[in-house]
Amino acid sequence: MIEVNPQVRPDETLDTFYKGRILVLQRKNGFRFSVDAPLLADFIKIKEGEEVLEIGSGCGIISLLLSIKPFKHIVALEVQPGLAELAKRNVMLNNLDGRITIIQKDFREYHPYRKFDVIFSNPPYIKKNTGFLSPLPEKNIAKHELMCSLEEILVWTKTWLKETGRAYFIFPDQRRQEFEEELARQNLRLRSKRLVLPRENEPPNFMLAECGFQAETTVILPPLILFGPEGKYTAEAEEIFAGREK
Repeated sequence: MIEVNPQVRPDETLDTFYKGRILVLQRKNGFRFSVDAPLLADFIKIKEGEEVLEIGSGCGIISLLLSIKPFKHIVALEVQPGLAELAKRNVMLNNLDGRITIIQKDFREYHPYRKFDVIFSNPPYIKKNTGFLSPLPEKNIAKHELMCSLEEILVWTKTWLKETGRAYFIFPDQRRQEFEEELARQNLRLRSKRLVLPRENEPPNFMLAECGFQAETTVILPPLILFGPEGKYTAEAEEIFAGREK
């Protein structure tokens, strides 16, 4: 077994979140998560005793942020060996070894032989053969659909989700129609959705989505506005980034 050492390396930063409750190692020049990670972590509803699966953990940030909420266990899959190793160190750094397990594996090759109460993913946003690639492969795989597609993520979500389970995603609003059409093809329903706006009266840049097999109608939640007129975070955005427990 390879020893995992959480000590900070020269090419890494050590950041704190949720008022110091969560510590996160990130690469200085590799893939670094953005505002979408805490937004999704806040949106996910999770209960005591639930088994959870994350598809594409990166450095493990969303699973780490979820640790302030009740759940039984999270299995977090990450295809890139370097990011999986970083995620394992972050789990150790936060003393979450018993609650979060990082597995370095392509999710299409994962066979859990069980189903999950909750599945979530912050998937690559940029369609294959569109956008501009970075010189860093780690960033490209995290941001572009180079190793998986939206269809594949939803196919495997459908396969692993319990009949009464819930799945959570954050996705670019400009691909909202594509996301909702793919959900329907997989016989998944949109239980609730919330648009994320940079500022009031501006077009949304993200959609937060709660999905499942059982939903008669879609609950449209009030939009989340990130910045006020003076350029500062709104009160709700501040609460989210501070790690509200709800």
